[in-house]
Amino acid sequence: MENKKTRIGIIGCGGIANGKHMPSLKKVTDCEMVAFCDIIPERAEKACAEYGAEGAKVYTDYKELLKDKTIDVVHVCTPNRSHSEITVAALEADKHVMCEKPMAINSAEAKKMLDTAKRTGKLLTIGYQSRFRDDAIYLKKEAEAGVFGDIYYAKATALRRRAVPTWGVFLNEEEQGGGPLIDIGTHALDLTLWTMDNYKPKYCVGTTYHKLNKDTDQGNAWGQWDPEKFTVEDSAFGFIVMENGATIVLESAWALNTLDYREAVTSVCGTLAGADMIDGLRINGVRHNVQYTTKPEFKGAGAAFNDSKKSESASGREARLWIEAVRGGAAPITKPEQAYCVTRILEGIYESAKTGKPYYFD
Repeated sequence: MENKKTRIGIIGCGGIANGKHMPSLKKVTDCEMVAFCDIIPERAEKACAEYGAEGAKVYTDYKELLKDKTIDVVHVCTPNRSHSEITVAALEADKHVMCEKPMAINSAEAKKMLDTAKRTGKLLTIGYQSRFRDDAIYLKKEAEAGVFGDIYYAKATALRRRAVPTWGVFLNEEEQGGGPLIDIGTHALDLTLWTMDNYKPKYCVGTTYHKLNKDTDQGNAWGQWDPEKFTVEDSAFGFIVMENGATIVLESAWALNTLDYREAVTSVCGTLAGADMIDGLRINGVRHNVQYTTKPEFKGAGAAFNDSKKSESASGREARLWIEAVRGGAAPITKPEQAYCVTRILEGIYESAKTGKPYYFD
C-alpha cells in the first residue's frame, strides 16, 4: 500500500458522514474516497460530488459496493441497528472497517464483529473520536505515567440540558437501540474506561427515564421534537463496579433540567491524584503536604499572527491515525475489544433498568 492511496468506501452518507468522516478523510493525504452508498440516492450522489475522487461510484446497496475488490477500507456510518450486519459483510469482503459508534445495538451483535475481525485478520475500529482530543490524550499519558496511582472511582458524564437530536432516526428505539445512553453516554464511558485501562466489569445497576419525552414546551436546541416519535429514553444513569473493585458512575441525558451540562467528559480519582474536565482539564493532588491543582495549556504559544501551532481536530486526528494504522498494518488506537466492553456495559445498564435488578457480567 506504500505506493498507492488507500481507497475508501463510505456506507451511509447522512449526518455523521458529512459532519465527521468525509471532511476528516478529505484532509488525509494518503487516501481517497472512491465509493459512496446510501439508501437515498441523492445523498450518495451529493457526497460523491463533494468528496469523491475521480471516477468515484455511487451505490444504493452496500453489498454491491463491497464487490469492488479495489476498495481497501469501508466506513460504516449507518443507523446503529445495521452496524453489525454491514461491518461483518465488509470484513468478509476483505475490507478494513471503521464503524461509527456505538459498536452495535447489543453485545451479541458486537461479538459477531469482533469474532469476524479476528478470523479474517482485517482491522476493525470504532469511531470514538473523544479519545483523540488534546485533553484526553494528555490525561491518558498522565494515567500511563502513574500520576494518579490506582484509579478506584470515576465519573463518565454526557449531559445535555435540552439538546435532543430531531433528525434521522435518533428517536427511534428500533433503529438505534436506545437514546442518550447509547448515543453520547457511550463516548463518556469509552473515555473513562480508556483512561483507567480497565475493561473488566463485574456488575452494574441502571435507571432510564422517559420523563420529558412528551413535553410540548421544550426549548430544544434543535427545534421541537415529535413527542409521539420520541420512543427512546430522555436520560439514563448507571453505577458500574469493576472486578478490581473500582466504581464508575455514568450520567447521560439529551434533556435534563440541570445547569451542570457537559458532554463526553470524565473525572478520575486515584490513590495519588485525580483529574476532571469541569473547567478544562484539571489535575489535583497533594504535594509537600499542600493541595495543588494544575491546568495544562493546549493552545500553544506561537505569535498571534502565526497559527502553525493550531491543534489538529479530534476527528481529524482519529482519521489520520486510522489510515496510518491501515497503511502500516498496525493495531488501531481504538481496539474492537475495548468497544465491545463498552457495548456490554451499556447493555447491562439497559437490562438493569428494565428488570429493576443488578446486572452481573459473566
